[in-house]
Amino acid sequence: MASVKVRDSAGAEKGSVDLDETYFGIEPNMAVMHQVVTAQLAARRAGTQNTKTRAEVRGGGAKPWKQKGTGRARQGSIRSPQWKGGGVALGPKPRSYAQRTPKKMIRLALRSALSDRAAEGKVVVLDGWGFDAPSTRSAAALLNALGLEGRVVVVVAADEAVAIKSFRNLPEVHLLEPGELNAYDILVSDYVVFTKDNLPSTEPSDQTDASTKSAKAAKPAQTPAATKATKATKATKATKAPAATKVKPAAASSARKATVVDASASVESDSSDAGGDPDMASDLPSRPKNTGEASKPVDPADRVKPAGDKADPRFEAARLKAEKEAEIRARQSARSEASDGAEPEATEAVETAEAESEAKPAGGFSFSQTTQTEEDPS
Repeated sequence: MASVKVRDSAGAEKGSVDLDETYFGIEPNMAVMHQVVTAQLAARRAGTQNTKTRAEVRGGGAKPWKQKGTGRARQGSIRSPQWKGGGVALGPKPRSYAQRTPKKMIRLALRSALSDRAAEGKVVVLDGWGFDAPSTRSAAALLNALGLEGRVVVVVAADEAVAIKSFRNLPEVHLLEPGELNAYDILVSDYVVFTKDNLPSTEPSDQTDASTKSAKAAKPAQTPAATKATKATKATKATKAPAATKVKPAAASSARKATVVDASASVESDSSDAGGDPDMASDLPSRPKNTGEASKPVDPADRVKPAGDKADPRFEAARLKAEKEAEIRARQSARSEASDGAEPEATEAVETAEAESEAKPAGGFSFSQTTQTEEDPS
């Protein structure tokens, strides 16, 4: 583990401190540092450059001269890219140059930069700043006492206002907080100055341990009687609170099955009340009950007829068909009544008369009469 000497504000040695190998003892990764620094410099770019195309330049709406007959090259606008004062072809437009860099690469680049500076002996650790009041002269004297020349990165905490005001007017000094350390600022500087409290380390600092111990000491210790009283209070609350009913998986599944059975039974009852197919009951909740009566045909006279005096042949054919069906039903009903109360001979006579009437053509005569007339010469 590498170690550096600790100095005071006058440049005198005050011991030494070990540097954490995680930050100051690794092999620098040049490729990662290059990529991270390139991304950091690219993110600084504003990206506000802009050039006008031929469509954005004012003027050039008319054709300069006719297409043919002048002996010159054909031109459509004086704002074409080849003209003076014309638009720029494929020029830069506003854009963002930011690159997405993984966090692991950023941390590796920072550790590589710190390790490189530590290997060159350009990491300085101070015991303290030693400023009673803000003074730029005192800050310059401190740097001269340490022998630091060139660009210097000074790492200060946010609450060290005296040190910040003392160093901020020096042109070769760049102030950074511990959380603002980055690979570019370390690589672009010659020296990095820390204090013992701001030195990067993976181990907790002494100040953190002291604050943790003081917090534990400030916490009042409970007496045994108070501990027993607290436990009794918790037990009382637990007994008073209603226990939550836990449903077993088997009970939950049986409850779901019962719900499904009840739902199916309600659907069947609804379908039986509605009449007809049970599957159609859910689709037709207001379906009338099926009493078994045959549906009566619609009277052709009640149907809507087209406008005009001339009847539509389609309605006329429907009317004739309905009349024929009504006549057939009337005959069937008469036949059933006659078969119930009349003799068989009368029934046969009625059937014979119906058959003859059906066999009669539209002209009003039958083939049987014609045949009998031809056979009987008298």
